[in-house]
Amino acid sequence: MTKIVIQKSTGQILESYSGIIPNDETIIQNNSSIDVSDLEIKTVPPEEHFKIEQDYLKKSADGYKILRQQEYPSIQECIHAILDDDLTALQAKRKIVKEKFPKPE
Repeated sequence: MTKIVIQKSTGQILESYSGIIPNDETIIQNNSSIDVSDLEIKTVPPEEHFKIEQDYLKKSADGYKILRQQEYPSIQECIHAILDDDLTALQAKRKIVKEKFPKPE
């Protein structure tokens, strides 16, 4: 389980804790520049933490870059594609990722 701090107005995860987890008062002090009513502190399983993060990235201006980067072929895959003369397949994979996470207009 992970304790996360979400800014309600943006949906952004401001902090996440696992292992040694501070109490809520300490977390609120760490985020004192934000109105307490705009903070949500909750404990979630890793899957929910991942989903909240993905949902925020889909809405943020540059989030598509991070989402694409997570799914693009690795550097190793790119090198193999170059050496094996398989750039067409590599470009096809990249196109699928770009369509899945389009650049906002």
